Amino acid sequence: MEGNSAHQIKSICVFCGSNLGKNAKFVEASNNLGKVLAKRKIHLVYGGGSLGLMGCVSTAAHVGGSQVLGIIPTALAEGNFVGKTVGEELQVPTMQDRISKMLDNSDAFIALLGGIGTLEEIFQIASWAQLNIHHKPIGLLNIDGFFNKLLSFLDQAGEENFIPHSARQIFISASTTEEMVDKLEDFVYKLDPVAAQIDWSKGNSSKKRKMDLSLHL
Repeated sequence: MEGNSAHQIKSICVFCGSNLGKNAKFVEASNNLGKVLAKRKIHLVYGGGSLGLMGCVSTAAHVGGSQVLGIIPTALAEGNFVGKTVGEELQVPTMQDRISKMLDNSDAFIALLGGIGTLEEIFQIASWAQLNIHHKPIGLLNIDGFFNKLLSFLDQAGEENFIPHSARQIFISASTTEEMVDKLEDFVYKLDPVAAQIDWSKGNSSKKRKMDLSLHL
């Protein structure tokens, strides 16, 4: 198990799109997130490259003085599919290695605005929290109501007993960057009693994150 409850956050991993989107508020919010991280002296971890909102948040954080770490699969880096990484770049063999390194190098996670990749990343991190692999806070930065329908889905899944309350409270939501960071820092994880019995130390730590977490939990 990795991570603690309420604590000082020194680094945040941001998941977001490699496109800018249609709403100018999304670009503004991405730039502001980078500036807020720099102002609070919080390091940024992200998926590498310089395209879209990923480029906005990483550039703003880097210019503001934050340390920026882009973690990217070698296939994407060498193919120049996502542009030049801002700050330090860590190349890894696979997408699964990338998400594992993101977990290792981050104290908290924020899903900004994005598509399938953003959702895949934030839900995998949330699945690991549900399974007691880590207790690091996870936030959905709900700019201009972008995640409203997703939050409604999570609530409905909870009402239908597919997501227990302990798992639903994993997701923190806020409409502004400042509120989001404050909530991440104040978050106290309430572990499900069943998940608390899972002991990952008995397995090979290098393999534990390679599980298929798409199972119906």
